[in-house]
Amino acid sequence: MPSAQIPAPARTNWYPYLVSTVAAVSGLLFGFDIAVINGAIIFLRQQFGLSEVQTEIAAGSLLIGCVFGAAAAGWLSDRYGRRRILIFSALLFAASALGAALPRNLDEFVVARFIGGLAVGAASVLAPLYIAEVSPPQIRGRLVALNQMTIVTGILLAYLVNWSLSFAGPSGWRWMFAAAAVPAIAFFIALFFVPESPRWLVERGMESVALGVLSRVSGAARAREEIQEIKEAIAQESGTLAELFQPGMRRALAIGVALAILQQITGINTVLFYGSVIFKERVGGQTESAAIGANVFIGLVNFLATIVALWIIDRTGRRPLLMFSAGVMAVCQLALGAAFLIQPPPAMLVLSIMLALLGAFAVGLGPGVWVVLSEIFPTRVRGRAMSIATVSLWIACVALTMTFLSLAKAITISGAFWLYGFWCVVMYVIVWRFTPETKGKTLEEIEKLWRRA
Repeated sequence: MPSAQIPAPARTNWYPYLVSTVAAVSGLLFGFDIAVINGAIIFLRQQFGLSEVQTEIAAGSLLIGCVFGAAAAGWLSDRYGRRRILIFSALLFAASALGAALPRNLDEFVVARFIGGLAVGAASVLAPLYIAEVSPPQIRGRLVALNQMTIVTGILLAYLVNWSLSFAGPSGWRWMFAAAAVPAIAFFIALFFVPESPRWLVERGMESVALGVLSRVSGAARAREEIQEIKEAIAQESGTLAELFQPGMRRALAIGVALAILQQITGINTVLFYGSVIFKERVGGQTESAAIGANVFIGLVNFLATIVALWIIDRTGRRPLLMFSAGVMAVCQLALGAAFLIQPPPAMLVLSIMLALLGAFAVGLGPGVWVVLSEIFPTRVRGRAMSIATVSLWIACVALTMTFLSLAKAITISGAFWLYGFWCVVMYVIVWRFTPETKGKTLEEIEKLWRRA
């Protein structure tokens, strides 16, 4: 009947955006949790009298949880559903926020942050996966990109909260962590009003439920076609773990893992996680609030450059953008190392170089590596290959975060930044010599590239 079909087009206009926005809140919490340590670490060091190694443990504890969360998320979501694991992650986000705000010692803080890391790691895998599986094809890229935008928004929000609470005195760091509990609880409640992934429902034999979800997303006429497409895609994903190590696929996996690791060890997280410590302890004459306030500019550049990246990445291609990003970052790391040879280092010079470094990363290596990883592997092995690459990325992130202060002490802070500059050059070479351009290619065309290798 015509009257029964009238609401469907209207629902189709807003429903995918609503569902994707709810899922993308996990990205906001992701960004907030990884960045909030930047401002809090100054006061945390003072309150608990932390050494360099203890500071690295405090900063890296969340990231260790990320490794385990990312490793387990795929298996858990395949068994229990994407939405259920996201709901559980929301609880972990809230528990971690409150736990990190109330510790009596470093051990309690580390445990609370590790729990938050489990949530961040799971969110890094599941949020884009869930959004991709509930989005209509014509707007899927835009909605998946929404998750990246919420991550950088969360980072900027963390810096703003840190700066505003830096005037509250030594106990302000507790409120910095507690602030994340509010969006975490809202995320938990909102997830009860969104559906399970239609793809997961089809895999579990619940086609009628999946059809209902897809009818709201794409309209009844298109829903049945999408059900069939999902079945065909699932049938293609029959590759085994052993297949990843066959000729051709082995090279694809090696490139993917290399890109994931190099994205981290090029050193960007030294700025994102330790920016306030660098300004407070390495740049003369900076108060706690001034050091934390400098990071607001870093977060703003990160936010704006990510918008630029999302606009140009489909125009310029992946390789040119990644090579430009790695090249500029190499120059910035070398310049940053040179700036710290001046005593005391000029605050505006250091900040300007950091802004250029962060801008270059956010416009290229930041989103670009994730895009290449999502495209470089054929459908049948993509899930397994992405899991390996994602876990490798988080392990590299842990290694960088938990060695920066010790490395700066051992070889000077200038030497540390020059080492990161060297890895930027390695990234440039890997992209230039070995990474194929995936822009505009079908999965079949990409697979042929590896079979010819």
